[in-house]
Amino acid sequence: MPEITIGKLRGGYCVSWREDGKRRRYQLEARTRKEAEAEALDVYRQYTMPTTGRTVADLWQCYLDEREGRPIAQTMKYTGRAIMPHFGSLRPDQITSEHCRDYQRIRRKAGIKTGSIWTELGHLRSCLNWAAEIAHLIDYAPYIERPQKPAPKDRYLTHDEIDRLIGAATEPHIKLAILLMLSTAGRVSAILQLEWGRVDLDRGQIDLRIDSDGPRKGRAVVPINAGLRAALQEARKSALSDHVVEWSGSPVKSIRRGFMATVERAGLAGVSPHVLRHTAAVHMAEAGVPMSKISQFLGHSNTSITERTYARFAPDHLMEAANVLDFIRLRRAT
Repeated sequence: MPEITIGKLRGGYCVSWREDGKRRRYQLEARTRKEAEAEALDVYRQYTMPTTGRTVADLWQCYLDEREGRPIAQTMKYTGRAIMPHFGSLRPDQITSEHCRDYQRIRRKAGIKTGSIWTELGHLRSCLNWAAEIAHLIDYAPYIERPQKPAPKDRYLTHDEIDRLIGAATEPHIKLAILLMLSTAGRVSAILQLEWGRVDLDRGQIDLRIDSDGPRKGRAVVPINAGLRAALQEARKSALSDHVVEWSGSPVKSIRRGFMATVERAGLAGVSPHVLRHTAAVHMAEAGVPMSKISQFLGHSNTSITERTYARFAPDHLMEAANVLDFIRLRRAT
């Protein structure tokens, strides 16, 4: 982050910094400290970055600064390793569809799956849209052409496979993480970031959001079922840190190795942590849980997102429409 200072000036707020040995100071329109912090960064960028010639690399770093401390910032640091060599030196107005297609060809040749390429270019699109529409660092965001989004995978666990997976989890923190993913439909990142302060055993709720402001994508406040409650109560007795899933008193950054070892011992194939979230949603749909409730459980912003993926698993999905097309029954009735 830039070395900027927010102070008071003429009854309001100002921002100042040193440039070439000289102090720069500008009056802000903000009336509160929080508003001043946001405006100060925009003013700094306005006066220190040229109005033309901003490259994708410049804007990408600004976006990371803006999202500092959020999970998306860490994710986009990794995405940037792939995006920057291809787009970093370009100005947004120089990006064409051919650049995007070249990127797709290069990534596919490197063995990267279409879904990952779709996500990477989506991060580039998000960054440039932010730069144009929110930060006003560029006049407009170019069109970022992406490959067609792959169809969602249908792999989910049956009741028997769930029993085998849980039974094969020999490490306590892996078993607890599996139970949490299955019982809350939470993503693995949300589960590993979950702290005891957001587990309310008295009210029977888990808040998968880091705080009331977010992140909200795919995160919700969900109830605790009886099986998960027992596991959490046991884990709470031996907890050595604020994190629910811990190892020797420290937060766990990744469970990939332990999870995949558990999957192998269970004799399963094609199972990743995300499959557990998908499994939870499919089992809710098969049990006839309304799409609106499944949507809330998954933290979807719109029920239509849930319906596109999970409505087909509901036992009565489109049955009313199918009955209208039962012309043999209608013929007999007449």
